[in-house]
Order: sequence, then C-alpha cells, then structure tokens
Amino acid sequence: MAEDTETRPASAGAEEREEGEIADDGDGSAAAAAGRVSAHPLENAWTFWFDNPQGKSRAVAWGSTIHPIHTFSTVEDFWSLYNNIHHPSKLNVGADFHCFKDKIEPKWEDPICANGGKWSISCGKGKSDTFWLHTLLALIGEQFDFGDEICGAVVSVRKNEERVAIWTKNAANETAQISIGKQWKEFLDYKDSIGFVVHEDAKRSDKGAKNRYTV
Repeated sequence: MAEDTETRPASAGAEEREEGEIADDGDGSAAAAAGRVSAHPLENAWTFWFDNPQGKSRAVAWGSTIHPIHTFSTVEDFWSLYNNIHHPSKLNVGADFHCFKDKIEPKWEDPICANGGKWSISCGKGKSDTFWLHTLLALIGEQFDFGDEICGAVVSVRKNEERVAIWTKNAANETAQISIGKQWKEFLDYKDSIGFVVHEDAKRSDKGAKNRYTV
C-alpha cells in the first residue's frame, strides 16, 4: 500500500544513498554519468572511411575520393555505427569501405602503410557481409597476436566479386604477416589459400603483383 512505500527526497545526502547509487540533480547528469561508466573502451580508436564510386572517374589522383565517416573508440559506438550503415552487399559496384586505426589513412602514401601490404579474400556477390563483420570484430577486439602490425581493413565491391582485405605495416616482417594471415583464416573459418601482396609491388605492376606470402 502507498503508506508502506519508503520515499527519499531527491536532495538526500551522500550518507543516505545506497552503495553505488548515482545522485540525480535533475539535469540528467546522473544518466550521463551512468552512460559513461557503462561504456566499454577499445584498445585503439578506429575510423570508418568511404570511397565513393561515383566520384572515382573525376578523381585527380588515386585516393582523392576517400573520405572519413566517423571515428569510434568504444564497443557501444561501434555497434551504433555498424547497425546504421549499409553492409557491403548493399553498396554500389565500385565502392570501397574501410575501417582503419585512427590517424592512419587507407592509402599507400600514408607513411604507416607505405612499407606494408595486404592479405585478401574474395567471395561471390553479396557474400562478404559475414566476412566483413567477423574481420571488424577481430580487429577492434585485438584478436591478432601481431595486432600492432595491422593498419586496418577494407571491403571492396566489384562487378563480379567482393573482396575483403587486411592492410599491414611492414611487409618485410614475414613472421608477423604469416601469423596474421593464418589467424584471419581461422577467425573466418576460411579453407582456401589466401595471398599477401606488397603495396610497392602492386604500384609497380600493371598486371597485378604476385603474392609475396601464401597461407
């Protein structure tokens, strides 16, 4: 009954509050504080980038159509973004969607990427959604033994296929590259062989660079 209900004024002192209770001063600061406490920070901040296929034909230089979308640094921010953006199967042909560590641009010219390369997986049209999500979760969850070697990942939508790739920093570090490639296949439960191409080799070749490593 109402007369048996215990009440306590909003202005009750700290000594009257239960353990762990956040005082609400009426302006919503308690809710904001609770939100901050419940957030789960990631080890690194990450940025989503989008390469607009409609602007590529007008590009003055390669990479000029790549633009940052949003940077996130908590688990909650990631899911908020991921659940409100198009998945790869819904992107237009020619689109590239990147997720790179903050302050690293998804370009060969970026100093951190310049001496690196990429592991790539190809799949049929509309089949990359699961690969992309599992790759993102492995990256932001720091699941790789050589995670410091990773720059980011990109999913590319083309006419006849879709590709997911992981970019790394130092192509000469064979131990790290082989470890990353093997672990990535395990995370995706991918059975076929995948290859690692060095960025510098790709820039020099008009016909496509040969794999430096294969797992």
